[in-house]
Amino acid sequence: MAAAAGGAEGRSPPSGPSPRPGSPPSPAWGSAVVVLSSDSEPEVEGGAQVLAALQSANYSCVVERQAVPCSITWRRKAVIPQTEDGDEWTEEPNVLVLLRLEEFLSMEAQGCAEGQKETLQSFVAQVLKKMPGKILAMTVVEVEKYFRCLRAQSKKRLQQARVHRNEGDEQRRKEVQDSGLEISRLDVEEALVDLQLCTQVPVTFFASWEEVGEFATMFSKAVAEAPYKRQQENTGFSFYLENKWCRGVKVDPSGKGLFEVWKRQIQQFNRVSLEMAEAVVTAYPSPQLLDQAYSRCSSEQERENLLANILVRRGEGVTATSRRIGPELSRRIYLQMTSHDPDLYLDATG
Repeated sequence: MAAAAGGAEGRSPPSGPSPRPGSPPSPAWGSAVVVLSSDSEPEVEGGAQVLAALQSANYSCVVERQAVPCSITWRRKAVIPQTEDGDEWTEEPNVLVLLRLEEFLSMEAQGCAEGQKETLQSFVAQVLKKMPGKILAMTVVEVEKYFRCLRAQSKKRLQQARVHRNEGDEQRRKEVQDSGLEISRLDVEEALVDLQLCTQVPVTFFASWEEVGEFATMFSKAVAEAPYKRQQENTGFSFYLENKWCRGVKVDPSGKGLFEVWKRQIQQFNRVSLEMAEAVVTAYPSPQLLDQAYSRCSSEQERENLLANILVRRGEGVTATSRRIGPELSRRIYLQMTSHDPDLYLDATG
């Protein structure tokens, strides 16, 4: 990354206002600080663009020398009431490594040449050795540009071969050897599949450094929001959609609560929304009233379609829409209310 960043080595990151309890995190709160590595070079290509993208999103950034060059890590400020300072900085487990195109192609070429020197997998192993316990992700810039140049060179050589067709196969073989090892798209895809299967490390390609900056910003947002999302998910059983739906309905001796029980019974049908259930129970506030309505029908078909024309209203005002219950759900409710077959599968009828 570029060393021309807003922050000196070893300097504590600035802190921002604390978020409200229960609110999702925001970059401006400064709860997550982006740490960019400073390399021996005064400025690495594209590093300034990545830094500018992070700073424009109000992330606090510092530049420090890290174990792996061209890497981005994150720190989080944890508030500890017992201490006088009240703040403690902890390292997040994520690390994002930005590979130069030349490095990536060199590692890929070594893998294709049956690996002497450094390959993608050996590079990942070295990174994880230098940063144990980290969750690694990697990015590479301008790979598609390399493939476009490769196609252009291939067309140019084909044209030259047509012009010099009479010079013989020996000369053409020499030209191919002098052009160096070319990495095809298939070689890259196979290497990435092997890498992900063996190390579970993803590699993302980008067309420009601007896209890398946007990706780093989104990655930082995900890191900042991770504790909040984990807290939201840690609410008991994962299949509980909402607390109100999970609790049972309390029915008092006077019968208060039976209407809600009846509505939830209708909601248990497949593909039945809350609005659809409310429309049915509004028309027939109890199972007994619906059963009486069925008994007044003169034919089986009339009973099956009794609920079909009930309107279901959604939304309010100019955005309000309406639809009908329809014959399919009307038939399922009728069969559930009247059938004596305990093994009847309602979705398979009709």
